[in-house]
Amino acid sequence: MKDKFFKYIENLQDSITSKLEEIDGSVSFKEDIWERPEGGGGRTRVIENGAVFEKGGVNISGVHGKLPASMQAYFKVGDVDFFACGLSLVLHPKNPMAPTVHANWRYFEMYNDQGDVIDQWFGGGQDLTPYYLFEDDAIHFHQTCKNACDKHNPEFYSTYKKRCDEYFHNSHRDEARGIGGLFFDYCKATEDMSMEQWFDFVSEVGDSFLEAYVPILEKRIHLPYTPEERNWQEIRRGRYVEFNLVHDKGTLFGLKTNGRIESILMSLPPHVQWVYDHHPEPNSREEQLMRVLKAPKNWV
Repeated sequence: MKDKFFKYIENLQDSITSKLEEIDGSVSFKEDIWERPEGGGGRTRVIENGAVFEKGGVNISGVHGKLPASMQAYFKVGDVDFFACGLSLVLHPKNPMAPTVHANWRYFEMYNDQGDVIDQWFGGGQDLTPYYLFEDDAIHFHQTCKNACDKHNPEFYSTYKKRCDEYFHNSHRDEARGIGGLFFDYCKATEDMSMEQWFDFVSEVGDSFLEAYVPILEKRIHLPYTPEERNWQEIRRGRYVEFNLVHDKGTLFGLKTNGRIESILMSLPPHVQWVYDHHPEPNSREEQLMRVLKAPKNWV
């Protein structure tokens, strides 16, 4: 399974980066092959200062070795070996009318002293972080997520949409990071779902990413915007940074397993603001977004 999934994310990285380069039209992804001293490595691809993308990354990794003591305590296991692989992407468009997007699809195994797999699971999801709310964009993104889920289980979308709303939440500000999407983790074999079926589901979601995001991007990247709207984008990006550094489990896992710091922090945008006690003007488009972030909606 690990070989099958790693091959899948290699191909998915290629298809996503080639499409994004086509959309930007001015710059290409810079590729960085790296190795982890304890075992494994990855292929980081970063795009910067483009016509469309101010900053973005589409990264894959496959790492293995002894599970660090901090993660043993987290998973409540003893001295075991592990393998983890996944694709993680974050895209920050320059235009504040175009939303930031994040996605991640991953697979994890643990082994005993004999090298037998003692646990394995999939995780992942995709979520949208707009700076200005266009309801048709939110509906399109969520409908695409739902279509992918419905092919495998009619309850998946509602379950994983709710988990996404719960997970991507800045509890210290009591607001969502964005308008959600899907979040699933610890997807293990059961009587109802084999690991092969979980692979089919996760790859279905991964394959839906470009369909979910590209039409939104292409509608918004040429819209006019003001310096004040750009300021709002940078203030909201600050909230994005706060989540990734304070709450995100993927960041925590990478830091605690001696992951590559440049790849872990690839998600951080280059231009961000923190304005003291900032509040949007009443009845403004900025406040309209905040109302949704304070009370997540069902979009489909």
